[in-house]
Parts: sequence; structure tokens; C-alpha cells
Amino acid sequence: MTKPIKLSDKTSYDSFLDKFDTFLIDCDGVIWHHNTLIPEVREVLELFRKNGKRLIFVTNNSTKSRSSYLAKFQKLNIEANRDEIFCSSYAAAYYLKNVVKFPSDKKVYVIGESGITEELSIEGIQYCGSDEDNQVYTNGNEFNFSKINPDSEVGAVLCGFDTHLNYKKLAKAFTYLYSNPDCIFILTNEDTTFPSNGTIYPGTGSLVAPLIRSLNRNPDVTIGKPNKPMLDCMVQKLHLDVERTCMIGDRLNTDIQFGINGGTKTLLVLTGVSTEQEILVKDASIVPDYYISSLGNFSELLNNSIN
Repeated sequence: MTKPIKLSDKTSYDSFLDKFDTFLIDCDGVIWHHNTLIPEVREVLELFRKNGKRLIFVTNNSTKSRSSYLAKFQKLNIEANRDEIFCSSYAAAYYLKNVVKFPSDKKVYVIGESGITEELSIEGIQYCGSDEDNQVYTNGNEFNFSKINPDSEVGAVLCGFDTHLNYKKLAKAFTYLYSNPDCIFILTNEDTTFPSNGTIYPGTGSLVAPLIRSLNRNPDVTIGKPNKPMLDCMVQKLHLDVERTCMIGDRLNTDIQFGINGGTKTLLVLTGVSTEQEILVKDASIVPDYYISSLGNFSELLNNSIN
């Protein structure tokens, strides 16, 4: 297996940048940690732009819309626009609208939060569920299963991260999928965990496990990294040349595998989850093309022109 190339000096940085027109960049662990910028990354992103590089920010987080993410970029004083942000909530809505050609007379049942519903609305897709099903009991009354019935208008069940997940939502999603084999089963991402506050918690892939188990059915499509549909959506919308594109991320099993699956080159940064040891062991299963200690290291080129 080919060993990854370590970027560690100005010559290697310069050579690397010359190979690509577009960078797909993960956010948490690459640009920031929660709400704290990784040193010199802002300046590096500005450097990339000044040298004609196209930046696309890619995240599996479905709880936020592109507008919500844009607000965070603005708060951290990072240049970005909404069309440069590809979160799994938007990618799912785009996929339904432009790939599935979701019928206008059908609606999507959503397990998830406002990031998903906002993006569905922008794409003109009808939806139900989400916030309206956050409450299981009404005025302390016993849960009424008789109110959960098949609905021929529901053409898809879309599941994302949901901090208000409850039995009512699972029962409705199960009913729509079980009663109608043609109902599309979509997952924003399959992350089993997500990191926060120095630890990890159950992720979207874990939350949707009861549906997969009870239906004995896997999702028809999983949108987010490391799966290919999100990159297919980017190629379709943004006309990417994958041979001149590099995926930059901090996780081997999501970011780097995403680039490998989509045919781009890959750069692992060591400011997040995965380590140098993982990619240098003899039996490493996922190996990036390049790796670097931090994206901020490219700041060494700030006072040097890039040919």
C-alpha cells in the first residue's frame, strides 16, 4: 500500500496547492474546535482564495441549515457564502429535489431538526413531523396508537440527528415505511457517534437503528460522508472536476473515505480525530494521499507567491 505524503515545508505546500482547483473542507477538527478557531486557519483560507482556489465546506451535521452555518462563519470572521456550504441537511433536500425528482404532491416525514426542514422548504418540498411530533403526551393523556396510520401522501422518510427523538416519531416513521414499500428511506448520515465537550455521544446512525432493526430494512440511500451521494450532488450542482479536487478532513472513516469513494485526492489534518500512527501502520485500511499537522501550517506560504 502506498504511504501518504507528509506536507511539512514550503516546497511541499507549494507543490500540493498547484495540483488542485477545489478544496472540500470539513469544519470541526479542521477549521475549528466547537467555537474556537484552529490557529492560522482563517489566514490560510484567505490565502487559498487569493490564489484562485475554490472552497466548499462539507459537514455531516444535519441540525443546521446552510444559513445557520453561514452565521457561524461570519461570527468567526471567516469568508464564506451560502452556496459554498454543503451540510447533510441541504444535500438531502437537494438529492430529493434534483436526483429523486420528488413529486410535488407528496411529503417527507422528518425525524430531525430545523436544519432539515428549512432546507426542504427552500427546495419547495412538503414535509411533516420534526417539531410537530416532539410532544408524545397531550395534557398527560395516554399515548394513542390509533392516531398513527398509513399516509399515502408520505413519499419519503428522512432521518437526521434529533435531540427530541421519541417513540411517537419512530412509530410514525415505521408505519409509513412498513405500509408502503415504495416510500423512500433516507438517512442524512450514518455516524454512530458525534464528539462534543471532549467526549462522544450517540450519532444519527445509532438513533435510526431501531427503524432499521424493526423494519429489517437498510436505508435506500445515506447522503453524508463517507457515502458518495453528497459528492454526486456537489458534482452536479457545482460542476466539480474531481481530478482537480482534494478532500481535507480530520477523520479517516468519514472525510478521507468520502474523498476516496468520490474519486478525489485526500488530505488528512492531525488537529482532530485521526492520528499519524493510524495511517502509518502496516495494515492501515484507510490511507490519505497526503497528511499535515494542521491546515494552519500552510501559513508559511503567506509571504511567498504561489506559482
